[in-house]
Amino acid sequence: MRIIIGLGNPSEKYKLTRHNAGFMAVDAMAASAGTVGTRQCLVPTVPTWQYNKKFNAEICNIENAILVKPQSFMNNSGQAVQAILSYYKLLPKKFGIIKAKNSDLSNVLTVIHDDIDIELGKYKISVDSRSAGHKGVESIINYLKTKNFKRIRIGIKTEMADKIPVDKFVLRKFSEEELKIVNNIISDLAARLI
Repeated sequence: MRIIIGLGNPSEKYKLTRHNAGFMAVDAMAASAGTVGTRQCLVPTVPTWQYNKKFNAEICNIENAILVKPQSFMNNSGQAVQAILSYYKLLPKKFGIIKAKNSDLSNVLTVIHDDIDIELGKYKISVDSRSAGHKGVESIINYLKTKNFKRIRIGIKTEMADKIPVDKFVLRKFSEEELKIVNNIISDLAARLI
């Protein structure tokens, strides 16, 4: 079983903002899974997201994977990730009770998020790397006590990134032209991951 987490902020206010690139990616994956081959999301050909109170996340089951959109805000994403991995018994334990530190989760956990250090239109895949200042990733590392999981970092950097504070830049909506570029990247990722 794979858990694929898309990072973002809940509510319409943040829809299509740069910080929600992770949400956009898992939405595209759910849509692809509902229409490609036999891979379907809960209801045939209709991708279905359901809110799970226990995880404080929206969940979509697809073949061999669970897509997740944490509904806590970005800076507290780790809480939902820990809850879902614990529920599915994917967090290794030390002495049967305490979460083991530095566990290798790279085969079960993929986190998709925006990255302001990567140019718009590009993405990078990394494993076992530090948060590089991304608060959502930092939260996950803190909750899981490991950085050894797969990350797909979607580039959002434009020349505007150097002109305004980072916190304001990431919460701005993509322009129409930027959105086309991001959607192309996300479509490519969805096809590769599903």
